[in-house]
Amino acid sequence: MPTVQIDDRAALLLSGPDAESLLQNVITPDLSALGEGEARPGALLSPQGKILFDFLLMRTGEGGFRLDCRAGEARDFHKRMMLYRLRAKVDISLEEQCVVHASWQSDSSGSQTDSSGFADRRFPAALDVRRHYGAALRADAEVRQWHCLRVEHGVAESGDDYAPGDAFPHDILFDQNGGVGLRKGCFVGQEVVSRMHHRGTARRRLLIVRGEAALPASGTPLSAGGRPLGTLGTVCGTAGLAIVRVDRAGEALAAGEPVLAGTVPVMLSVPAYAGFTLQGGGAAETA
Repeated sequence: MPTVQIDDRAALLLSGPDAESLLQNVITPDLSALGEGEARPGALLSPQGKILFDFLLMRTGEGGFRLDCRAGEARDFHKRMMLYRLRAKVDISLEEQCVVHASWQSDSSGSQTDSSGFADRRFPAALDVRRHYGAALRADAEVRQWHCLRVEHGVAESGDDYAPGDAFPHDILFDQNGGVGLRKGCFVGQEVVSRMHHRGTARRRLLIVRGEAALPASGTPLSAGGRPLGTLGTVCGTAGLAIVRVDRAGEALAAGEPVLAGTVPVMLSVPAYAGFTLQGGGAAETA
């Protein structure tokens, strides 16, 4: 079971009788679906529906929560959450020295299991990806292996795959992986997200990119027929992630136009967990 230490992480710790209700009314995931011992993706949005901060959310005990986020964004995240606290009975503290490890099965057999840590629900259950906190584990894998795992399973993270304030939840498939509770009621930015969902107006989607040769560096444009499709995010050899204009990608697919990452011909595919397919003219929902 490979284990890697993930640097550049911090956490917000919330506790108190109003912690759950505050989070339920502010952030994107539905806390009623968050079980003990699991970590689920989430975000705090702007009123315009753009992702300001993304994180992994988990329960830490009676009424307590950890929001595992990027260290560089943690102080601003803490300040923003303090603004929303108002008179709620919630303690919000910043855990800056947050030692984070991730472990996973080296294959999908699931023959070995580890009940420690928090099950990362962004990945297939058979892979048994877990998040661990504290310095008790010994890392025996490289961070690059973790990023390759994210690429393989279509898991985007801010900083590597998009900039804060530059993506909607639908762009990074939060409507597909439980990162946004579309039926839970109000949260910051909910009106925009709900309208986008019900009108089917999401034109950008996270896709997996596979090159005929090694992909160029992150930030390299994707194009087809001279039209921009998106920009490479995380790159791992011949595979990578990108948030892509699926309407243009579908049109290129229908017309038989090659898709290029810089000068490297690539194929685009939808992550296995997502319920849509690429078609001529765009993306069609299948579930």
